[in-house]
Amino acid sequence: MGFSAVQRVVGFLIAGSSLMMLPPVLVSLWYKDGTATLFLLCAAILLATGLLVYYPVRHAKQELRLRDGFLIVVSAWLALVLVGAVPFVFLTSPHLSYIDSVFESMSGLTTTGATIVTNIDALPRAVLYYRQQLQWLGGMGIIVLAVAILPMLRIGGMQLYRAETPGPMKDSKLTPRITETAKALWLIYVGITLTCIFAYWLAGMKLFDAVGHAFSTVAIGGFSTHNDSLAFWNNPTVEVVAIIFMAIAGINFALHFTAWRRASAQPYFLDPELKVYASLLMVFAIIVSFALYLTGTYDSMLSSIRYGTFQVVSAMTTTGFTTAPFYLWTGFLPVLLICIAFIGGCAGSTAGGMKVIRVILLYRQSIREIQRLVHPHAVIPVKIGGQRTSDTVISAVWGFFFLYIANFALMTIMLTATGLDAETAYSAVGACITNLGPALGQAGPNYASLNDVAKIILSIAMLLGRLEIYTLLVLLTPAFWRD
Repeated sequence: MGFSAVQRVVGFLIAGSSLMMLPPVLVSLWYKDGTATLFLLCAAILLATGLLVYYPVRHAKQELRLRDGFLIVVSAWLALVLVGAVPFVFLTSPHLSYIDSVFESMSGLTTTGATIVTNIDALPRAVLYYRQQLQWLGGMGIIVLAVAILPMLRIGGMQLYRAETPGPMKDSKLTPRITETAKALWLIYVGITLTCIFAYWLAGMKLFDAVGHAFSTVAIGGFSTHNDSLAFWNNPTVEVVAIIFMAIAGINFALHFTAWRRASAQPYFLDPELKVYASLLMVFAIIVSFALYLTGTYDSMLSSIRYGTFQVVSAMTTTGFTTAPFYLWTGFLPVLLICIAFIGGCAGSTAGGMKVIRVILLYRQSIREIQRLVHPHAVIPVKIGGQRTSDTVISAVWGFFFLYIANFALMTIMLTATGLDAETAYSAVGACITNLGPALGQAGPNYASLNDVAKIILSIAMLLGRLEIYTLLVLLTPAFWRD
C-alpha cells in the first residue's frame, strides 16, 4: 500500500481546498457582512494543514494502484468534509457545534441538502454562498476535478476516477486521456451551470439567488438561500426552470458531452437508460398529481400538476428542493417520494440513488430468473440497448443492491435505537443514503432536533450514498490491507 503517495495527494487536496474560501471572501466584502476575516482565517488553516501533510512526502513518486485510489478518495472526502466544516464552527450566529458543522459540510459536499440550520435567511451572505458552493464542488466530484490537475504531481488519475465516479461506468472514458475526460466533464458542468444561472435570473431571481440556486440545481444538491426553498418565490416560471435543469442534471454527463461534440440530439434519443428515466419521471408525476387532486390537497388539477410534478422531479433526481411541505401531504405520497429517490437519476449524472441503469438490470435479471423456471435449460441473455450484459456486471449490481438495502436497514435500526420514531428513522436514512435531503416526521422541517449520534450515523449514510457503498466498505475488508 503506497501510504506516502496517498498522503501526498490528500495533502495537496487539503492545501488546494483553501482556494474555495476565497470566493466567499469576495462575497463578504461585496455585501459587507463581516465574515471576510473568518474565511481568510479558514483559508490559512487549510493551507497550513495541507502543507504539513504534503511536505514530508513531497518527493514520493510511487505509482498509484487501484487500492490506493479507493483509499485516496475516501481519505480526501473525509478530510475535505472535516475542514469544510471549519467556517461553520467559527460562526457566532448561529452557533453550531462541531458535529452540526460536520453534518452541514457533509450534506453540502455529498449534495444531500439535509440541513441543521433552522433560520437560513438569517445567515450572512458569504455563508449562504459557501453552502451553495460546497454543493457545486461536490456535484461533479472534487476528485474528478483533481484528476484534471493531478498530472502536475505526476500522478495518474484513472484509479481515482474509477473509485469516485458514480454508477456502473467507471471504466468508460470520453476521451483517450483520463485528464481530458475530467476536463470535458467539468466543461459541460460549468456550461450547464452558467445557462441555469441566466435562466433563473430571467425568471425573476436576483443574481445572488440565481447563482446559488444554479449551483444547487446542477449539482442536484437542494440547499437554498431561503427557509422556504423555491416556495419563497411562489413563481411557476422559476419552478419550470428548476424542473428542466434538475432533469438535465439527472442525465448521464457522457451523453451531454457526446451530443455537444456531435452537435446533435440523436444520442439522447438512442440511450435506453434515458428513455426509462424520462418514462419514470412522467409516470410518477401523473400518479402524484392525480393523487393530490383526488385527496383534495389542492383545489384545482392545475395546482396539483404544478406541485406534484415539481416534487417528483426533485425527489427522483434526489435534488431535494421543495415548493410545498410534502412531508405533510396525506396518504401514501410522502412515502412514495422517499421511495422514488432510491431509483435516482442516470449513471454518470450528479444525482444520487441507486441509478436507473441498475434498476433496469435488476428488473431484467428478475424476469430472466422467472423465465428460467419455465425453461431451465434456455440461454436467456440480459440486454441493454441491444448489447448483452455480462454476468459479472449483473452480479456486481445484485451485490450493490444487497449492500444498499442492508445498510439502509441497519442504519434505520441504529437510529431507532437512539430514540427516534420509526417514521423519522427510515425516512432520514433513506433521504441521506440516496442524497435526497428532505425527510419525514421529526426531520421533515430540518435535522436540527436530531441527537448527535443520529447526526453522525446520517453523515456516514450520506458518504456511503455519494461514494456508492463499495468505495467505502472495501476499506473495511481485511483483504484490502494485505499486500
